[in-house]
Amino acid sequence: MIITKTSLPRRTFLRGIGTAIALPLLDAMVPALTAQAKTPAKPVRRFSCVYVPNGAIVDMRLPDGTVLDTWTPLGKERAFKLAGTMKPIESFQDQLVVLSGLGSRPMEAQGDGNGDHARACAAWLSAVHPKRTETEPQSGITIDQLIARDLGEDTQIPSLQLAVDDFGLLGGCESGYACTYFNTLSWRSPTSPLPCEINPRVVFERMFGDGGSPEARRLQLQQDQSILDSMKQEVASLQKNLGPKDRSRVTEYLDGVRELEQRIKKIEAQQDEADLALPGPPVGIPDQFEEHVKLMFDLQVLAFQSDITRVITFLLAREGSYRSYPNIGVPEAHHGLSHHGNDQEKIAKMGKINTYHMQLFAYYLEKLRSTPDGDGSLLDNLLVLYGSGMSNGNLHNHYPLPLLLAGGATDSLQGNRHLRYATGTPMANLLLSIPDLVGLPPLERVGDSTGRLTGL
Repeated sequence: MIITKTSLPRRTFLRGIGTAIALPLLDAMVPALTAQAKTPAKPVRRFSCVYVPNGAIVDMRLPDGTVLDTWTPLGKERAFKLAGTMKPIESFQDQLVVLSGLGSRPMEAQGDGNGDHARACAAWLSAVHPKRTETEPQSGITIDQLIARDLGEDTQIPSLQLAVDDFGLLGGCESGYACTYFNTLSWRSPTSPLPCEINPRVVFERMFGDGGSPEARRLQLQQDQSILDSMKQEVASLQKNLGPKDRSRVTEYLDGVRELEQRIKKIEAQQDEADLALPGPPVGIPDQFEEHVKLMFDLQVLAFQSDITRVITFLLAREGSYRSYPNIGVPEAHHGLSHHGNDQEKIAKMGKINTYHMQLFAYYLEKLRSTPDGDGSLLDNLLVLYGSGMSNGNLHNHYPLPLLLAGGATDSLQGNRHLRYATGTPMANLLLSIPDLVGLPPLERVGDSTGRLTGL
């Protein structure tokens, strides 16, 4: 603990009954009596992906010659303005790089016929054309897993795969493609997809559980106890040995853990009181989409803050999603609207969904920006990839893809830029460049890459 000659280990846990809570990055974790001790603790690099389905309104050319685009920034590389869909994140422009012109041939049919939604999701992080099959899914190792091999060595969870939609796991979901292709962004190997978790309770317990039987945990919940109740003395002992800044940081962090825990419990209590004859989501999963998304984003921030993991992928909605959004005035199914037939009213509703998703992404970015990490914030030390594997959903095309990078990646990513690339530039070139940005050894090739992106 912060004493004069020693320091806290970076992997320090508070332990209770069936619980282990990793501490966030503290100044007390800097080796004492060194030059470093006069500065905040050195942060680590992290990588996050957020995927949205069914494309966007980007370079959409109508039969009458009209071009619609609510995604692409207006202006030059360093003198541009975010508009339309991007408006909700304009306060983060200094940490944004918008990428125009990138696409993906591996997402195209290549003789396999329909199945663009399955291919879009499967190839987004692999740049490998997936096998058309319902029983033996095959794609390629994804960039998040290549990164997790290095960044995940010192964390209790190498990577997290999260989503909010309940997917089918077996059989076909689209034109001879297995449901597996819709169920994840992450592949550990060409034949090993990593399924997403949609239940916040399961994610919470995976992050903070440390032994103990499920029965004991259920009893604890029934008694309305917090996981923090069994470690009060240990917390008090720790705080006595920390400086004022670290004490405040630990208090805020534990308050965040407790607040998330209470939100999950409240959701479970509401569902227990509901009519069990009515179908609904499993216990722990919010009924409201926005509540569910924000809860999953908050869990991600907490996982990064506590250094439980350094790599997370998140399906904000399922590719080919039929979800409707009556809360924003869009009662029609998202996928149906993406096949708009150039109907401008349907296109406008697509734009509302795209903007709404961006508003939720802005919530995530603000949480990251407001969470201290070293001498900056989590956003400063994170690289976030946001986008879709579809361009115009009406045509099922994959050029140009809506893509952006956010964060600082510990000063490796220079924001406030709009980079335009020649149409047809492989998205794989972006994937090839990402390990460089997070300080990992360079890769020779990813999927159909032809070289690193210039300008990053």
